[in-house]
Amino acid sequence: MGLFKKILIANRGEIAVRVARTCRALGIPTVAVYSEADRGALHVREADEALAIGPAEARESYLDGARIVDAARRAGADAIHPGYGFLSQNGDFADAVAAAGVTFIGPPGPVHRLMGDKKGARRLMAAADVPVVPGYDGDDQQDATLAAEAARIGWPVMIKPSRGGGGKGMRVVTQAADFAAALASSRREARAAFGDDVMVLERFVSRPRHIEVQVMADAHGTTLHLLERECSIQRRHQKVLEETPSPALDAARRAELCAAGVAAARAAGYVNAGTVEFLLDPEGRFYFLEMNTRLQVEHPVTEAVTGLDLVRMQIEIAAGQPLRLGQQDVSARGHALECRLYAEDPDHDDRPSPGRVVVLAAPDGPGVRFDAGIAAGSEVTVHYDPMLAKVVTFGADRAESIARMRAALARTAVLGVTTNLARLQAILAHPAFLSGALHTGFLDEHLKDGGRAEPPPAAALQAAVAALRRARPAAGPAAQARPDPWSSLGGWRLP
Repeated sequence: MGLFKKILIANRGEIAVRVARTCRALGIPTVAVYSEADRGALHVREADEALAIGPAEARESYLDGARIVDAARRAGADAIHPGYGFLSQNGDFADAVAAAGVTFIGPPGPVHRLMGDKKGARRLMAAADVPVVPGYDGDDQQDATLAAEAARIGWPVMIKPSRGGGGKGMRVVTQAADFAAALASSRREARAAFGDDVMVLERFVSRPRHIEVQVMADAHGTTLHLLERECSIQRRHQKVLEETPSPALDAARRAELCAAGVAAARAAGYVNAGTVEFLLDPEGRFYFLEMNTRLQVEHPVTEAVTGLDLVRMQIEIAAGQPLRLGQQDVSARGHALECRLYAEDPDHDDRPSPGRVVVLAAPDGPGVRFDAGIAAGSEVTVHYDPMLAKVVTFGADRAESIARMRAALARTAVLGVTTNLARLQAILAHPAFLSGALHTGFLDEHLKDGGRAEPPPAAALQAAVAALRRARPAAGPAAQARPDPWSSLGGWRLP
C-alpha cells in the first residue's frame, strides 16, 4: 500500500515545519494552514501550498475543525497531520476528518476520548495491571464524597480535572481545612478551560520524577516501545528540558517501565504514536500519570538515540502499513537532550515576550539539531504558545550531550524578544542537574529567581553579528537606499 498523495498540516510553528520536512523527504506534497497573524510565518513558506483559515484567535482558526477539514477538501489532501496542541487530541476532530473521507494521522476518535478522560484512563490502567497512584476516580462527585475520599487517601492530596491538561485546575491540598476552597477553585477553572468539572483525587507524590514511554502501534497488532524520556525539569507542569535515557533508571527498571507503557497502549487499543507518562517516586516506584494521544514536543531526543523518524512512522502507520521493525530491533545509543527556547521572561514570572525577531543565530556543529518555527523577521504574537525553537544535542554519553548543549546555547542568539536562554544555561550548569538529581520541583528548589539574565557570551555575540551581516543587503545605490538591520536598530547595543 502506498502513502498519501498530499498531507495537510493542521498546525503552525516548529512542529508544522518539522512535519513538512519529513513529508518532503518522502516525496509527499504538503498544505499549510495559517491564520491572519501567520500569513508570513516560516511554516507557510516550508509547505508546497498554503490556505488561510481565519483570524488570529486560535478558536477561529487553528481550533476550528470545520475550517481545517474544508481546507483539506479544497486542497485535495487525503490526510491530515495534527502535530501537537490545538486539535491533536480532540476525538471529535479525528472523527470529523474520517467522516470527510480523509485520513487522520493519529489514533481514532474513541481512543482520544478514552485516554483523555483521566477518570476512565485510571480505571482502564488498573484493570490492565499498570500501576496507578492511590486515589479516587469514582462517579460520585458530591463535594462531601470527595472530601471524605481525600481524608481516606491521606494528605497531601492532588485534585485533578478528569479532562484537559497543561496543569489547569490542578491543586495540591495539604490539610482538610483547605480542601473545600481548593475543590471549588479547581472546579471553576476546569469548567472554564474544559467545559467539565469532574475531578480525580490522587495521593500527592513528593519530589517525583516525570518519565514517559514512547509507544508506536500499527493496525496489524504490533505495539512497540521506543524507550523512555526524562521530563522532570518543568515549570507550572510544562516541560522545559527533556533527555533520554533517564539517569534514574537501571536496565531492569527501564524494562519494567517500558513494558508497562506497552501494556497501557494495548489496553487502550492504541494505533499510531503515543506517549504514556509516569511518575517515579523517590523509592523507585512508578505510577501511571496519563497518556498523550499524539506526537510529543520532545520526540527528537528519541529520534536521536534510536535513529528512527517518528513522523515517518506515523505516516506509514496511518497509510495502513505495518511497523517495519520488532521490539528486538529497537535499541539506543548515546544520550540526547532537548531544551525548549521560549519567548518569555523568567525574571518577570515567565511573562510572554511578543515582538519581532530581528536576528536569529542558530547553533550548529556535531550532534546539534535546531528545530525552529521562526526565522529573522518572524512576528511572535500573544495568540499562540511562545515556544520559538528546540535545541537538541546528541553525544556518546550524558556528559558529552550536556557539553554539546552548553556550547550550542552559547552560540544561540535571539534579538528582538526576551527569551528563557539564561534559564536554560543556568539549569545545565547546576550541580544537581549535572549529577542527575532531578524532580518536578527542580526549578522552584534550585532556580526560583528564574535564571538571571547575564551578558551574552562571546560566542553568542559573534553569532548575532554574523547573522546581522548576512542579513545586510548587497552594496549598490538601490541597496544603500533600503534600511538594513544595523540602521533599523538605531545603533546596535547589548540588551
